[in-house]
Amino acid sequence: MLPETEILLQGPRGRRLCLELAMEADQHIRRAVFDLGFNLDPGAGRSRVMLTLGSGEPEPVPAASSIAELADRIAALELGVVDAAQAGHALQRAVDTARYWQEPDGEDVLAATQAVTDSLSHIAHLLSASPATQWWRRAAQPSQWAIDWRTAEDPAPLPKSPHHTLAEWARRERATEILSARERPKDPRANFGGEWWSIPHGLVQTTGGVPDGLNLVEDSLGWEYATVIPVGGTGRILEIQSTDDWVELCREFPLEVSASRRHDWFRTTGRHGRWVIPDWERVATRWDAIHLPVDSYLRLACRALPVEDTATVIAGWDPDSTIWLTDVARESGEPRQFWHRPPNEDQWTLVSMG
Repeated sequence: MLPETEILLQGPRGRRLCLELAMEADQHIRRAVFDLGFNLDPGAGRSRVMLTLGSGEPEPVPAASSIAELADRIAALELGVVDAAQAGHALQRAVDTARYWQEPDGEDVLAATQAVTDSLSHIAHLLSASPATQWWRRAAQPSQWAIDWRTAEDPAPLPKSPHHTLAEWARRERATEILSARERPKDPRANFGGEWWSIPHGLVQTTGGVPDGLNLVEDSLGWEYATVIPVGGTGRILEIQSTDDWVELCREFPLEVSASRRHDWFRTTGRHGRWVIPDWERVATRWDAIHLPVDSYLRLACRALPVEDTATVIAGWDPDSTIWLTDVARESGEPRQFWHRPPNEDQWTLVSMG
């Protein structure tokens, strides 16, 4: 079995987490990562440009350290104990930069080079040993929080009828797959996209704590208000603790999504082949809920995970969130919380309860 630090660095989000910590600790590393990441970014010069200050005349991209020099500097970095603020900021950045509809950004490409990955090993070890990250491995808690990205003036009940929601989801997925197989090219490099999630929407989805759950959101739309709803739920809860846990779901309850996910998931993973996700309608016959701990998210998300002669991706699933597949989650008697994040700020503030 691989050491825990090596397993963390197998995941794109885990590598990005460690790289973000290194950049936060050393501004020279930050600049080198910026320069090298720009050069490696698939959108360099198009969707991503480098701006410089000066007379208005175009300037060349600043010369950057080599990858080997960057790796040496990271390896020599002395961080000490990683505290909760450092770990939380780096984790949020790792989640914010996840993307499944286009190629990894330049910083992710840089972190995946063997030299940089190796240099991050001691940072991964510090993270694993830090008291501030021990909650990343915790199981789903009996008391959790559902997040509604609306204000206190626009209250909403929790979603109901998960059986109906899953039946509609399964029907749409199958219809989309048939249509995609007929209308989309088989060449994964073709400029097509669409569905990239591997989880259903419209169900009760909860997080183990706030404000962490407000910050750890993939593909966030920059919400400024949130109603946080206390939820209690028990039942048959599957913890995704390893690759095997997710792969076994896909093996036991497969739903082929090759035609509908082919182009997006090729771009994000580089793999060309057939794809599957769990058939969540059938998963609900065995499990009431599925929980993805933070640690598992960092190791598994954004990767092509083999399932026999196909593969799968954990996509669009926020860390430390639980998806409730049956009608066992209920709003508890505790008060709702109303949070606000001002524009262009990172911190959420508890405004009121009621």
